[in-house]
Amino acid sequence: MILRKTLMSAVAGTALLAGSGAAFALDELTVGYFLEWPMPFEYAKVNGTYDAALGVKVNWVSFDTGTAMSAAMAAGDVHISVSQGVPPFVVATSAGQDLQIIDVAVSYSDNDNCVVQNALEITKDNAAELAGKKVAVPLGTAAHYGFLKQMNHFGVDLASLEIVDMAPPDGSAAFAQGSVDMFCGWGGSLRRAKESGNVLLTGAEKEELGILVFDVTSAPASFVAENADLVAKFLKVTADANAMWADDSKKAEMIPVIAKDAGMDETATAETMATFVFPSVDDQLSAKWLGGGAQEFMKGVADVFVGAGSIPAALGDYSAQVNVGPLTAAKGM
Repeated sequence: MILRKTLMSAVAGTALLAGSGAAFALDELTVGYFLEWPMPFEYAKVNGTYDAALGVKVNWVSFDTGTAMSAAMAAGDVHISVSQGVPPFVVATSAGQDLQIIDVAVSYSDNDNCVVQNALEITKDNAAELAGKKVAVPLGTAAHYGFLKQMNHFGVDLASLEIVDMAPPDGSAAFAQGSVDMFCGWGGSLRRAKESGNVLLTGAEKEELGILVFDVTSAPASFVAENADLVAKFLKVTADANAMWADDSKKAEMIPVIAKDAGMDETATAETMATFVFPSVDDQLSAKWLGGGAQEFMKGVADVFVGAGSIPAALGDYSAQVNVGPLTAAKGM
């Protein structure tokens, strides 16, 4: 297995940054998010709802991967990350970075997947023919985890593949040029890859194999502890935006605003968000998610990464990496 950039290096760098003891300013809040990843919170973002509710200026910074979000939080450049994938969160916390999940941002099994060049005529029925092929995968992300699980399911030896660490926009560009045989990623990059490729498994088929795909809102534990009320207010605005989106009569009002902020056209935004599920606060606090399910899932992700040699070790459990305090407080606001 050939890796152009190793996940081990990312883990080591994150762990080093995690010990830097970065300080957090309270007069402004910096939040990380993804472009081409349309979500209800962007309606509140554009309308200044977060600034008004929190009483501070909120700065928004876009990222290509969740691993980059982890590094930015470790360096103190970002206070909260919205829609960080569980795998990059697990990679960072397994390396010693003191991050916490503070809500479940979105579930999206059909919007994160691997795509094979149509010309290869490889499907789930002959996936063994992937041996020897070149794959673009953003290491340490939800796409990486899904890739590992799919290859294990199909019995494809990772050592037989040339795996190149590429952020989804770069990976989809390489895929379009025919420079890689398979692309793994999400959002707009996935949509573009599907124009010349086919998925091996549908979202429903992945879920049957236990390949869940969901993102979280995460933050450094020290920041959450020192700014619990601020974090709760942030989550309240997010929950209200999700509730607004759940009202079908509001979608026509929200889609143009969200589309523009996400850097997408309205049709693509509507189609993408139709594949997303935004759990209510009650759902998030249930046993399925933050009441135990997420913790169990993280342990499973970590064990898969350890088995694949992607990270050196997993934590005994990930209960301490979930903090429902702010979300519980937000529910009562």
